[in-house]
Amino acid sequence: MSVGLESFVRAAPQPQRAGMRVLMALARRPRGAALLAYAPLAQQAAHAILALGRYDEPALARSLGWNAAEVAARGRELRRAEGRP
Repeated sequence: MSVGLESFVRAAPQPQRAGMRVLMALARRPRGAALLAYAPLAQQAAHAILALGRYDEPALARSLGWNAAEVAARGRELRRAEGRP
């Protein structure tokens, strides 16, 4: 698990933390993924949590259309244009 995803999971309250860990463990295994197919909402949640971890890797995030440095630069420019600190 990536450092960013681990910190995201650790920040959740205990019941949700345990649930997220279970969902991630199931989604990463073929048999678990097959089991999640019977619960579409749980399957969607598991895939969403795993997708969050992909954005921690800059090269992969850029290939998915996300560039954190570019977003931060746009935010700084907008703040300057509005006269905010």
